[in-house]
Amino acid sequence: MFDSEHSRRSYLKATGVASAVGLSGLAGCTAFGGSNSSESITIAAAVPETGRLSSVGNEMLAGYELGVEKLNERGNLDREVELVVRDDESDPAVLRQQLQQITSNNDVDLVWGSFSSPLVMAGSAYAENQGLPFLAVATCYEEPLVSGDKEWTYTPFPKTRDVTRATTGILELVPEADRPEVVGIWEENSGWGAEMAQAWDERLSEAGYDVAMRETYNPGNEDFSTLISQTEDAGVEALVASPQPPDGITAMNQLNNSGYTPEFVEFVRASDPQAWWTALGESGNYVTMCPGWAPGMTGNGNEELLDAYAERNDGETPRVMVGVGYNLAQTTEQALAGAENTDPETVRSSLDETDFETVIGDFAFDEYGMPEQGQLSAASAQWWNGDQRLVYPQTEQAAELQFPIE
Repeated sequence: MFDSEHSRRSYLKATGVASAVGLSGLAGCTAFGGSNSSESITIAAAVPETGRLSSVGNEMLAGYELGVEKLNERGNLDREVELVVRDDESDPAVLRQQLQQITSNNDVDLVWGSFSSPLVMAGSAYAENQGLPFLAVATCYEEPLVSGDKEWTYTPFPKTRDVTRATTGILELVPEADRPEVVGIWEENSGWGAEMAQAWDERLSEAGYDVAMRETYNPGNEDFSTLISQTEDAGVEALVASPQPPDGITAMNQLNNSGYTPEFVEFVRASDPQAWWTALGESGNYVTMCPGWAPGMTGNGNEELLDAYAERNDGETPRVMVGVGYNLAQTTEQALAGAENTDPETVRSSLDETDFETVIGDFAFDEYGMPEQGQLSAASAQWWNGDQRLVYPQTEQAAELQFPIE
C-alpha cells in the first residue's frame, strides 16, 4: 500500500528500482538476459493517417516506423519489436476502438500515443485502464498530466512551460534595438489553447514585452478577419498562437491577403507539417514553429536519424515530426534496455529511473511522467524556402533567425 499523498510513480523514483540507461549503456548489451528471445515485443499505436490531423500524423508515423526499424537493426533488446498501427481518423472515439481491437487480438506490451492532446489523452485513458505503459509525444498540455491520477503515462516531449521559454529565447536572438516589443496572443478555445495563452501571457509579460491583445477563436474557424483587424489595431509586432494545422494555414492565408503581417509569427503545431508549405509556399516563409526537434539538432543519434532517413528517401531531410516520432522509439528502447523483462510494472520502473538521451535532448521523467522542468530546450524552427531550419537552440548546425518576416 502506498501513501495516498504520493503517486506510485514518485514512490518508484524515490526507491531507485531501476538503473539509468542512456545511449552509452546500450552498446554491446541485450535486455532480458536472453530469456524468451523468440517472443516479440508488441507496441500498439493509433495515429491520424486520415482526417483533420493526417498531415502531421503521417509524418510522425514515419518517425515511429524508422525508429523501430533502427531499434531492431541494433538488436539491443534481444527481441524483435513489432509496431501494430491503426488509423484513428483524427477522432478520439475511433482511437479507442482501434486500440481495443489491437489489444484484443495481440499480446500488447506498450501503447504509443497519437498526435494532439485530445487524441493523446484518449490513448492515455485507455492504457491507464489496461495497466499498460503509455508513451506519447506531440502533446504539450500539462494540466491533465499534473491534475490526473496517471500511473502509466509518459510523454517525452516539451511541455507548455518549455514552449514559452523557447519563445522568449527565440526573441532574444533579435538584436535588442530591433526586438519587437508589442505581442499579440490568439487563444484557441480549448484546454491546451487556454493553457498556452496564459503561459505566454505570463512569461512574455515577465520578460518585459507588452502583451497588447489576447483574443479567443474556435477550432475550425474559417474567418480570421476580425482577429486580424484587432491584432493590427493593437500594433502587434510579434504574434503567437497554437492553432491546429488547417486553422493555422487558413489564418496565414488571410493574414497575407490582409496586407498586414507582424514582424514575427509563431504558430506552434500549425506550421509543423509539409502541408504548411504545400498550401502556402513562399507566403508561409519564416513562420516559426516549436515541434521539439528539427534538423540541426546534434548528438544523441541525430546523425544516424538523418542518414537513415536520407538513405530511405532519396536523400531528403526529414520533416520535424519524423524526428519527434523517432525520439519515442529511442525512449522506448532505452526504457526496455533498463528492464529485466516486459512486465508492465518492471517497464514502468525503468521509465521512472532511466536518464534518457534522444534526438530531442537529455531528460528524465518527473513524478507526472513529463521531462523534468528545464531539461529540454524545446527546439524551434522556421520555414526557409521549403525547408524547416533549426533556429533555437543555436547549435553549430542551426540557421540564423530570419527577422523580420519579409
